Amino acid sequence: MALAGVRVIELAGLAPAPFCGMILADFGAKVIRVDRNKVGMSLDTQARGKRSVAINLKTAEGVALLRKLCVQSDVVLEPYRKGVMEKLGLGPHEMLKENPRLIYARLTGYGQSGSYATAAGHDINYLAMSGLLSRLGRSGEKPYAPLNLMADFAGGGLTCALGIVLALLERTTSGKGQIIDASMVEGAAYVGSFAWKSRSIGMWDSPRGQNMLDSGAPFYDTYETADGKYMAVGAIEPQFYRQLLTGLELDAGELPPQMSFTDWPELRRIFTERFASKTQADWSRIFDGTDACVTPVLSFDQVSSHPHNQERASFIKDSSGDESPRPAPVLSRTPAEPCLASDPVIGEHTVEVLTEYGFTSADIDQMLTAGVVECNAVKSKL
Repeated sequence: MALAGVRVIELAGLAPAPFCGMILADFGAKVIRVDRNKVGMSLDTQARGKRSVAINLKTAEGVALLRKLCVQSDVVLEPYRKGVMEKLGLGPHEMLKENPRLIYARLTGYGQSGSYATAAGHDINYLAMSGLLSRLGRSGEKPYAPLNLMADFAGGGLTCALGIVLALLERTTSGKGQIIDASMVEGAAYVGSFAWKSRSIGMWDSPRGQNMLDSGAPFYDTYETADGKYMAVGAIEPQFYRQLLTGLELDAGELPPQMSFTDWPELRRIFTERFASKTQADWSRIFDGTDACVTPVLSFDQVSSHPHNQERASFIKDSSGDESPRPAPVLSRTPAEPCLASDPVIGEHTVEVLTEYGFTSADIDQMLTAGVVECNAVKSKL
C-alpha cells in the first residue's frame, strides 16, 4: 500500500486524531496506539488496522519507554492540549533532536499558539471560531452544526493526515522531519474556502439560509416523500432544472422563473406538495437515469444496498459484520486494504510491538511486573 513501511505512534485520544490514524493505517502505515488506561475496552471507534500498547505514563520508566518508541518511528501523532507533552519531556523539539527525520503531528482545536491555545473546546466551538457556523442553518433559525464532521474530521483528522503525507513526501528530498501544527479552527476554515472566496461573486449576499446553496433555493433542498422519507434536489443549472420539472410533471410556463428570488417560497410550496405525492422509491425510479440531480436521502441501513454503491463496493463489513465506508480515494496501483479484524482492545499488542522495537523478553517481563506496561493476555497474540 502507499504508506507501507511508515511507523506511526498515535497517542490515544477521541475522534479527530484516531480518524487521522485510521486513514494512515488504511493506506498501509503501521499505526501503534499508545493507551494510558488500564486494560479493557477503548472508546476509539476509529481503530481499524491499529495495534495497542498500554503504557503507564505516570511512571518515569513509562515516559522513557514512550520516548524510545517515538524516536524509532516515522510519525508521532498527539492530540493533547498545548504543553502536555512538554511536561513529560516528550515535546517535538526534544524528539527531533534524537530523530531529525521524525514527523511530529500536533492536532488540537486552536493550534499551538494564540490566546486560546490551552483552552478546552469541541467541534462546535472550533466551527464557530472558523466563521463557518454563522453560515449554517435555515433562515430564521439559529446556526446549526452538522454533527461533528466539519472541524473534528474534515478540518481536523483529514487535514492532519494530509499534513503528515506532505511531510513524508518532503522528507524524501530533505531527509528531515518537521512539526505539524494542525488547528481544527483553521482546518475547518480551510475546508470552507469556497464559502470564503465566493462572497465576492454574490453567492452569499443574503442572510443565513437564504442563499442558493444553504437551503434558500427551492431547487437545492430536501423534500419529504409520501412514506416519510426524503429526496435531495440539486438542480441548479437551467438544463438540470428543466429535467427536475419534467420529472415532477410541472410546466415551466406555469411557474415563476427559476431565479426569481421573491418567488422562491411559492416554488418551494409547489415542490413540497408534489414530492409528498409519491414514495421515495417512486421518485427514485422517475429520476434515476436523468440529469435532474435528484437522489434519495439514504439511511445508514439503505446506503450499502443502493445499486451504485453496491457496484463500487463503497461499504465494507468487518469480522463482526459491522458496516462502514471503504477508504477513499481509490488508488489504481496501491489501493487501501483496510483491516477487517476486530478493533484492538487496550494493551492487546504490547508484547508484540515492544518485541518489534527491539526489547527482549526479559525487558518486557520486567516492565509488566513493575506496572510500566500492561498486556491483555486474553486478546494478545503472543
